[in-house]
Amino acid sequence: MDLKLKDRIIVVTGAAGLRGSIGHTIVEALADEGAIPVIVCRNKRGFEYEKELQQRGVDSIFVQTDLTSTVQIEEAVQTIAKKYGKIDGLINNVGVNDGASLDDSIDKFMWSLQLNLVSYFAITKYCLPYLKKSKGSIMNVGSKVALTGQGGTSGYAASKGGVLGLTREWAVDLITYGIRCNALIIAESWTPAYDNWIKSLENGEEKLNSIVKTIPFENRMTTPQEIADAILFAISERSSHTTGQFITVDGGYVHLDRALLSEK
Repeated sequence: MDLKLKDRIIVVTGAAGLRGSIGHTIVEALADEGAIPVIVCRNKRGFEYEKELQQRGVDSIFVQTDLTSTVQIEEAVQTIAKKYGKIDGLINNVGVNDGASLDDSIDKFMWSLQLNLVSYFAITKYCLPYLKKSKGSIMNVGSKVALTGQGGTSGYAASKGGVLGLTREWAVDLITYGIRCNALIIAESWTPAYDNWIKSLENGEEKLNSIVKTIPFENRMTTPQEIADAILFAISERSSHTTGQFITVDGGYVHLDRALLSEK
């Protein structure tokens, strides 16, 4: 299916993570569809990804940005606008489950909000004049933590709850401009970071097995490619009448009855 994303300028935050991460997978999927992904992230790994994309003939750039700095975010959008003259879509992907809990300082909690929530507001605000011109689309990457809680991560939970609130608010606020806004909610996804976490545990395999047993559909984790595919469809014209939605790609982890789980 042609998603009609060819030559669309799509800004993706937090997309210079480890190779095979959700952000990196989104960028690769966009390039495969003929879009021009723009990477906005702090990690200098983005320069490597920029080079690889350009070698493929994709006119992408990496704008190294500390996403806790609203000043740097504004400058990043100015850089993008100067090069391309337009922005067709925004994927707010940055997120760190940083464990800012009730036992931590107010400063740590506020830092979590700054990265995981305020950055979404800031880059959307600065991209908005261009999105209005293109009637672009916004996708906010959320987390099941906003719906289920996790324990020991108040900052991240509050941020991701706020992201869902902003998704509905922006869907209403921007409807007169023809801009759609949705959120994709992730639960258990097999990313390089998740793999590293499992490997760091003394009983890693046992822990992994206990998790996948609780995922109703096929008792497996969601792949980054499945998440990227859902995001690309949602921002494309093929999903032109979908806005204000929370799209949960998780094999039924959050919403389905645990009675469905088979005893193995």
